[in-house]
Amino acid sequence: MNYLRVAIVAFALLFAGCNAQKNVLYIQGIESGTEISLPEEYIIRLKPLDQITVVVNSKNPELATPFNSSSSYNALVGTVANTATESNLQVLTIDEEGYINLPIIGKIQCAGLTRMELAHNIENRIREAGYIADPQVNVRFANLTISVVGEVNKPGRYDIERDQLSIFEALALAGDMTIYGSREDVAIIREQNGKNIITKLDLRNPECLSSDYYYLEQNDVIIVSPNKYKAATAEINQNRTFWISITSTAISLATLLLTILL
Repeated sequence: MNYLRVAIVAFALLFAGCNAQKNVLYIQGIESGTEISLPEEYIIRLKPLDQITVVVNSKNPELATPFNSSSSYNALVGTVANTATESNLQVLTIDEEGYINLPIIGKIQCAGLTRMELAHNIENRIREAGYIADPQVNVRFANLTISVVGEVNKPGRYDIERDQLSIFEALALAGDMTIYGSREDVAIIREQNGKNIITKLDLRNPECLSSDYYYLEQNDVIIVSPNKYKAATAEINQNRTFWISITSTAISLATLLLTILL
């Protein structure tokens, strides 16, 4: 029975080339110039436990200095060089309630905001309190990463510096799928409300472009499954290894018995 299964799989592999193009192409079945709506204005938003840097600037640098003091920064985990001021920036961790604690102005809500929205809120707080008339705030991510594993050429964890990253751009970071990657079965693991949610996309289907998972979020994990041809090859190799092992063991036992008898 095992020989029959191997023969069937091998026969199927002989004709795999007929469907090879269909299996490796992205976004199939559309004409050039076709318009597809993307998720509207998607930008990565801050979450609890994200790490960020906040820099306050002004035309009068002395006024901004107290806001950039490290003495009141919470959850210090490292420093980043600020080429503009030649000082060290402290990395802030957003607490589980979604706040950071800044010098002078104290706690400020972060969770659910974009970087630009947070910077705007900090500027308003400083301006309204009368500390600086012309504050300019720069907020940057310090730990924005995604992971890509499975049938890709360069699996791994990747740091990203943009507020918007599509799944195709993530695959490009990982060197694209191998020829054995399943374009129709790409899983994305995303943490939401303390739970890991798994969603699968068919990257051959143009509808994937309008999915809520087309643009990635921080800490997303992309898993590319092997296609049926890779799975079939793995089964053949496994069966071959099994029978080689059995044969080798049988030869060893036969040799041992002949040695004992002679």
